Amino acid sequence: MSSGDIGPAPDRPAATGGTRGFIGYTGWRPVLLALAIGAVGGIAFNFLRMPLAWMMGAGVACTVAAMSGARIGVPNKLRQGMLVVLGVLLGSGFSPHMLGQTPRWLVTMAILVVATLVSGGLIYFILRRFGRYEASTSYFCAMPGGLNEMITLGAAFGASERVIALMHAVRILTVVMTIPVWYRLVYGTTTSVFQAGGRAFDLTVRDVAILIGCGIVGAFLARRARMPAAMMFGPMLLSGIIHVTGVTASRPPGELVALAQVVIGSAIGCRFVGAVLGEVIRDLLYGLMAALLLILLAVGFAWLGHMLTGMSTDDIILSYAPGGFAEMSLVGLALHADIAMVATHHLFRIFMVVLGGSLLFRTVIGPRLRRQRDASSTS
Repeated sequence: MSSGDIGPAPDRPAATGGTRGFIGYTGWRPVLLALAIGAVGGIAFNFLRMPLAWMMGAGVACTVAAMSGARIGVPNKLRQGMLVVLGVLLGSGFSPHMLGQTPRWLVTMAILVVATLVSGGLIYFILRRFGRYEASTSYFCAMPGGLNEMITLGAAFGASERVIALMHAVRILTVVMTIPVWYRLVYGTTTSVFQAGGRAFDLTVRDVAILIGCGIVGAFLARRARMPAAMMFGPMLLSGIIHVTGVTASRPPGELVALAQVVIGSAIGCRFVGAVLGEVIRDLLYGLMAALLLILLAVGFAWLGHMLTGMSTDDIILSYAPGGFAEMSLVGLALHADIAMVATHHLFRIFMVVLGGSLLFRTVIGPRLRRQRDASSTS
């Protein structure tokens, strides 16, 4: 069956990659069930006035459902389509004032390089020494890059796809849950997706055409350029240019943004399909510990960045927090952060981890492992 087909749901966990075109189970029934569960979770979190309510609620609800054995799934193409919507929304938050901050980003990006090396090295050491995980699996679990990129690279170098996917899914879910909740409890930060987005009745035909054009053209150009997170970054960049230059001030309607967040959150939860708690509890605990440690390190390095640049500590924390590109950009939007800074730093981190991480493994870690295996086989 091709990746675009919808057929019977396979008994294959999302932690091993699921089927080619789906996260979780295939078929229209699992998709409808996942979106229904995600919507209920979003409504509940929105009632509690949580930041990023629709994505957080959907993520939690679908995670619980997946771990309980529910047959749920989200098509990758649907998720990518919603990333386009969110990219256009994030671009609408760009302003000329943000562009004046870019020289100081060089300092915070340099710190981010050090933070990534320190945090990745520390997590690798913990997973190897205390978790007793295989070296290549530990390495790609420790790299705070994109989930899909780390699964792909790890598989290419013989690591366990299931463990990598599970630990990175735990990392993203933990960060998305922890940071907004912290700001909600400590600072009382609340926001509404309908405030972040626009109102459908206020959009003119011209506005709709511009926003759709930003999404389609931006995604196409970014994919042709083979950019990471192309479906979100391309529309965000083109939308940012359009809004900074004053061509339009319109935003995607809040209802569409809420739907996009439900889909993204449901996809996070579907990553846990097939993960039987009793069998993966060890992986979950190490993934949770790694995520919390990464958050603490991000806060520490953010404080250093603040001391050196005078920039907002909150903006730097969100730029360093080890969540996914899409998820952390949305958290930044919900918490009224400098969206351009947050998105740019996370894109830079993905580039750095995917390119530098694979090069480091190929030239240093991999040869060392082969020498160790050769020595043990001859002894």
